[in-house]
Amino acid sequence: MILQALAEYLGLFVVALGAATILPLQSEWLVVALLVQGDRPWQTIVLVASLGNILGSVVNWLLGRSLMRFREKRWFPASQKNLARAEVWYRRYGRVSLLLSWVPIIGDPLTVIAGVLREPLWSFVMLVGLAKIARYLALTALTLSWLN
Repeated sequence: MILQALAEYLGLFVVALGAATILPLQSEWLVVALLVQGDRPWQTIVLVASLGNILGSVVNWLLGRSLMRFREKRWFPASQKNLARAEVWYRRYGRVSLLLSWVPIIGDPLTVIAGVLREPLWSFVMLVGLAKIARYLALTALTLSWLN
């Protein structure tokens, strides 16, 4: 029983971490499945999913921080023009845009851009953490209200 719970939490952590990176994963279905199963505390499910998802975003931030040393290479994924446009956009909307880091499709690139543009780690984790935790809390509230 304990090993099964640990395996479920480890699986949730890994899926949530991967979902926050460029990997094509979604963690919401697993959160809902564990909530519907009903034998795990919702608080632990939210905590594990949030920690994994936040750590995945930190991986993106680190990737962004290290990417700029390769910007002169032919294979670099963004042109100087696109980088300049992203920087203008990020500077205009700033840190607040990281509250959208939970949104599919745009969230992951936002976290990479934050690393490229040298967003301090403390503010990055604070804003991304707030967004990711709020998303899982909302999903949990909706799921639990549907179950009752």
